Amino acid sequence: MKSIQLSLLSLLLCQLFIFNVSYAQGTANKVDQLVNEAIEKFNVAGIAVAIVKDGEVIHNKGYGVTSSKTKEKVNENTRFAIASNSKAFTSAALAILIDEGKLNWTDKVVDHVPEFKMYDDYVTANFTILDLLTHRSGLGLGAGDLMFFPDGSDFTIDDLLSSFQYQKKVSDFRTKFDYDNLLYVVAGEVVARISGMSWSKFVESNIMKPIGMDGSAGTYQRLTDKRNVAMPHSTVDGQLHPLETFDMGMGAAAGGIYASVNDLTKWMLLHLNEGQHGETTVFSKRNYREMWTPHTNLWFNPKADPPYKTHFSAYGLGWFIRDLNGYVIYDHTGGLPGMLSKTTIIPELNLGIIVLTNTDPGGGPAFSAISNAIIDQYLELEDFGWVDKYAARLKANLESGDEVVDKVWETVRSANDDHLKADDFTGIYEDKWFGKVEVFLKDKQLWIKCHRSPKLNGPLSFYNANTFVVKWAYQDMNADAFAMFTLDEKGKAQSIKMKGISPNIDFSFDFQDLNLERVVKE
Repeated sequence: MKSIQLSLLSLLLCQLFIFNVSYAQGTANKVDQLVNEAIEKFNVAGIAVAIVKDGEVIHNKGYGVTSSKTKEKVNENTRFAIASNSKAFTSAALAILIDEGKLNWTDKVVDHVPEFKMYDDYVTANFTILDLLTHRSGLGLGAGDLMFFPDGSDFTIDDLLSSFQYQKKVSDFRTKFDYDNLLYVVAGEVVARISGMSWSKFVESNIMKPIGMDGSAGTYQRLTDKRNVAMPHSTVDGQLHPLETFDMGMGAAAGGIYASVNDLTKWMLLHLNEGQHGETTVFSKRNYREMWTPHTNLWFNPKADPPYKTHFSAYGLGWFIRDLNGYVIYDHTGGLPGMLSKTTIIPELNLGIIVLTNTDPGGGPAFSAISNAIIDQYLELEDFGWVDKYAARLKANLESGDEVVDKVWETVRSANDDHLKADDFTGIYEDKWFGKVEVFLKDKQLWIKCHRSPKLNGPLSFYNANTFVVKWAYQDMNADAFAMFTLDEKGKAQSIKMKGISPNIDFSFDFQDLNLERVVKE
């Protein structure tokens, strides 16, 4: 009897093994087809995709090339910049310090960073560790990001800590969601001051090393082996152009990490296992739940439409949270010049998905289309044709943005600037948090340069009335801007306001937040 039972058990296990192999192969083939289609339609140099399900890595693969110059292939160990997907590591780092009894979520920031000062004394005194992570500060979208966008500026953490007092609020404290980066940098400074080591070193030592993320680092500069690293790209007139690696500098806690999909599978499994890695507790279940609790409401809809039936969207601590067809989903995206990524976790399905790309602008719609298509498979929904839908959306967005920009430059080319006196505009202008900007003549052409952000320099071309446009020397991202001068009664410029030209400009180029006043008035 026992021999019959053993034979039946062996047969069942064999059949289960064959089914699992067949299922995994079927999943791999579907993902291969999906990603290859995305590479072609979004004109992306390289993509890496990983899926974890029920505690196992069921897909882990690279596609395309790390560089359009070298043609080296992307694989599962190719490191990409994960940008704002780093934010969840920052909240996890704080959770570890809380588990160690060195910090509380409700601690006031000024108790750990005394020089931290917001736009209002009440806000400064009551700003907590949770407030650093939940995008409800009262400041606007991307406020102050010009301190490290583009890279190469000389702003320090001291400059950043003092900058908030000069920035204007757009909503009351804790009443509205507006995504920010700078407050995550402050959170990284809290980690550094309490632990006695840099944010990057703390994350590498207390998160990456314990779970086996051996090829990853807090920043590109900290990678010990810079082989097999994806290089960023942009597309210009349909052609791929390699870019220089973006240096996050002091902004590492907001978006500095370089990691592969292979390493990030371990990060997803850590969360799906509620902070436990084998016998090691990286962060407690109590703080895992705090990180995944909605803290800031984005929107709520009591009557959700099929097929996704999404009722709410919120932000936790380094994670966006929403419901999807009856499941709660946690995700986050990341974006740097030429590096766009997405991480998705659905706890009730024990499912995690990572998509890393190295091309802008196609990488963003590519990671969305790939992630959504995989999710739809697990939700057993019909094929929604995500690649084609996002490709059409990208085309429409680019065309509408280009139309706006082209009209601006057409106006510039036909504008008559004979009435202008260059001396009325030249001089030094200063913003209280961004520093000095100089307008000067260069080869009989008005020119503008930002003293603390050297890549932001370029010619000023007359547009209309008291408005000029500037074409920056920095072209890795679309950031050209209007410069609008205010004149006194004698026609002498006294101040400058700025804003981006393209509707597709990245929000981190927050030119609209500058208030540039002439330093010496006549």
